[in-house]
Amino acid sequence: MAEDKVSAHVHSHEADEHTQSDYSVRAKALVSVLTKKNLVNPATMDAVVEFYETRVGPHIGAKLVARSWVDAEFRARLLADARAVARDEQLVGLDGTDLVAVENSPTVHNLVVCTLCSCYPWSVLGLPPTWYKDSGYRARAVIDPRGVLEEFGLALGDDVEVRVWDSTAEIRYLVIPERPPGTESLSLEELARLVTRDSMVGAEKLRAPSSPEAQR
Repeated sequence: MAEDKVSAHVHSHEADEHTQSDYSVRAKALVSVLTKKNLVNPATMDAVVEFYETRVGPHIGAKLVARSWVDAEFRARLLADARAVARDEQLVGLDGTDLVAVENSPTVHNLVVCTLCSCYPWSVLGLPPTWYKDSGYRARAVIDPRGVLEEFGLALGDDVEVRVWDSTAEIRYLVIPERPPGTESLSLEELARLVTRDSMVGAEKLRAPSSPEAQR
């Protein structure tokens, strides 16, 4: 059943991490074999890896979110025209698509889905999680977003409006999660480390850090 499929995937964060680790091992082995056969240039491969480690990924989105928490003017610009901000920040991977930022609040929670396939702002969020691409999530996120969020472990009150945004090939969305309480003394870098990929999709609500040491 679709519900069973979604439930299995929304509780698979550890499985995602294991899969990514497995892919990493396989990729390194493949590169080693191809290099020995002179089919790839190690320097070129290093450049590609460096690109995906520094120029794109969830750490890019996290920096945007953290800055929006401490800089009201930047937040206003991000909400008004996220693509223009991305262009000003010289972010890559957004050619031909629009980027829209939506903000969570105590009364509004945003959730992103792609009902047709798996359109996703990979340049600011990295690779999409397995559950995001699953047909069960794509179907139920629109029909029963509260139920899906509850399966993620996020139960919202009846006074919270849930807004679902459907990504397309032309428009991608970035959720600005609420800033966790107790983070007033944290630096911008420490705040960015609190931001998760799933929170920028709307599948997770960030919690206050247990202690300052936990962020270092």
